[in-house]
Formats: sequence, C-alpha cells, structure tokens
Amino acid sequence: VQLVESGGGLVQAGGSLRLSCEGAGSTFSCNAMAWYRQAPGKQRELVASITMVEGNTNYADSVKGRFTISRDNAKNTMYLQMNSLKPEDTAVYYCNARGASIVTGTYLEAWGQGTLVTVSS
Repeated sequence: VQLVESGGGLVQAGGSLRLSCEGAGSTFSCNAMAWYRQAPGKQRELVASITMVEGNTNYADSVKGRFTISRDNAKNTMYLQMNSLKPEDTAVYYCNARGASIVTGTYLEAWGQGTLVTVSS
C-alpha cells in the first residue's frame, strides 16, 4: 500500500491547514489510519487516529478541540483539519495506515513520506 500526503506548508499562528493522505493498494484492507508528527529533535508522536468502519477517533491532548481527523472511504483518503495552529505544532506530519493483506491476512502497516507544517509566531 502506498500513502501520499499533501497539504503542508507555512502558516501564521492562529491559522488553519488541511492535510490529506490518499492510499493506494488493491490488496490492502485498511482497519485504521492515523496522523503522527515529528518535530526537530523530538520523537514521533501520535496526533490523531480514526477507524475506517466505525469512524471512531482519538486525539492527543495537545490538539483536542483544534484538530479534526476524518476519512472518505470512497476516495481512500484521510484528512486532518488543523485550526488555531500554534508554533509548537511545527513538525513533519506523517500518515499511517494499519490493516491486513486481503490475499494472505498478514498484518500490514504503511507510512507516508511526510509533509512539513511550519507555524510562524
């Protein structure tokens, strides 16, 4: 499965951005997707996650109330709407997908290449 992110960029504090992650892979059954981020000098951290069938969501405390994760199963695409951005949100944002091979049932996990979000003060 391949994941392609888009939507990163430079924005002023208080502004908004929407990230997209499009998945491609005909033999992959995706159970859940998530956004992670990694700031310079810090470990990668979970930002938000969503289950593909139920649409259950989970957020890091630092983004609750500001970020919204969603998905469009028909388009194989996940989104992250980021509002009220802060300088501390500056990071490379990565898309993650977890599921299984339709053919073998083997657990699979995929990562996107990352998209840079820079929030200026």
